[in-house]
Amino acid sequence: MFEQTFKAIDDVLWKDAGCSSELDYTEQTSWMLFLKYLDDLEQERKLAAELDAADYQYIIDAEHRWSRWAATKDADGNFDHNNALTGDDLIDYVDGELFPYLKGFKKRADNPDTIEYKIGEIFGEIKNKIQSGYSLRDALEKVDELRFRSQEEKHELSHLYETKIKNMGNAGRNGGEYYTPRPLIRAMIDVVQPQIGGTIYDGAAGSAGFLCEAYDYLRQGGRGNKKLSTTALKTLQERTFYAKEKKSLAYVIAIMNMILHGIETPNVIHTNTLAENLQDIQPSNQHDIILANPPFGGKERKEVQQNFTIKTGETAFLFLQHFMKVLKPGGRAAVVIKNTFLSNTDNAAIALRKELLKNHNLHTVLDCPAKTFLGAGVKTVVLFFTKGEPTQKVWYYQLDPGRSLGKTNPLNDKDLREFVELQTAAISGKGSANSEKSWSLNVADLDQAIWDLSVKNPTAKEEAELREPKDIIAEIIALDKESEAILAKIQELV
Repeated sequence: MFEQTFKAIDDVLWKDAGCSSELDYTEQTSWMLFLKYLDDLEQERKLAAELDAADYQYIIDAEHRWSRWAATKDADGNFDHNNALTGDDLIDYVDGELFPYLKGFKKRADNPDTIEYKIGEIFGEIKNKIQSGYSLRDALEKVDELRFRSQEEKHELSHLYETKIKNMGNAGRNGGEYYTPRPLIRAMIDVVQPQIGGTIYDGAAGSAGFLCEAYDYLRQGGRGNKKLSTTALKTLQERTFYAKEKKSLAYVIAIMNMILHGIETPNVIHTNTLAENLQDIQPSNQHDIILANPPFGGKERKEVQQNFTIKTGETAFLFLQHFMKVLKPGGRAAVVIKNTFLSNTDNAAIALRKELLKNHNLHTVLDCPAKTFLGAGVKTVVLFFTKGEPTQKVWYYQLDPGRSLGKTNPLNDKDLREFVELQTAAISGKGSANSEKSWSLNVADLDQAIWDLSVKNPTAKEEAELREPKDIIAEIIALDKESEAILAKIQELV
């Protein structure tokens, strides 16, 4: 329905001097999509108010509404090119009037949970990068072709937007920060099995892929595909998903992604999650489910490290401490982390593993293959744990799709099917959970000085011992002499 429109928007932005990458295309498309969505939402609310014989109070003032500046129409409903702003006039209006007006909503909003606050937050962070007013006019006309009114329309738009986010991930290291493979996310959700009534949190939201997939899972009734009541749908919309994100672009994309998936006023806070002191986290701030892929390899300043019990500059280790603290007793978590976390011998890594094993049940470790995350140069694992009881046994699964992963051959749902099935058996105790790819480790057998949790498959065939270079050279020389002798005999026969 809208695929060609998305391609046409990208084509317009590609030709503009101000947009140079997939990240720019997604960012600029996002603010236009958001304002078009807002206009459609206001029209729906206005109609609903009229049916109730009530007055509707618009969020956006008349002179700044989409229909006034972005999609000026004539009496027949066609674009009124004679009166529409374009060229330098359009750029001057967007940069000098529209964005400052929208940014001002943050100060005027009653609280951060309102759509007004989100408008102010978004336009306080994002900038119009489109330099040509003629390019902007073309893009606006394309965006106006999109509609957000039916569930089918929103579903297609969310799918197309996800594709844009995936393309950002393929665009290089920076883009990859925003994209976690959706099949992996769905497998993680299948294991933790969230329920309506509980809260789901991601403190390193990125593009909010975890929350959007969890919304789809619950919207469809979870594993049981139960039909949801009106009350359940309201709970799902308003009191289920919570997120924090530090980076401006990711914050905007997260908001837009959640809106397109059907969450009208996302509970996403634009903040540095790690700036919060662990001691300040109260039971009212805790959550039932945590799903996250925090950034790894980054370094945090000394003053940020002071917020944590275990001091370390490694960003992922700080996030793991945050997640353990913000998880409710009995709550379930699935967190992606570098596989070196399982074996590092520095004091912070050892202390963190001990804390995890002593106060949480680390029941499952999923070992992901190389190139699961495009652009990431490290291998990762997924930690599945429950808060409130010590770990007795860890079940490992070594994911092996039987092929080399890459841009044209990414992870898919079928690759993870066996993991989910065997993991269910491992936790329930029904059926065999061990295989050539899976095994269990008793925590009582660990060296308590280092708590090494390395992935060591006991059923894996031993690798052939590597030979010494001098032995290889000697064999090459011997084979060369043998070949020389054979060729000499053949020459005699000729």
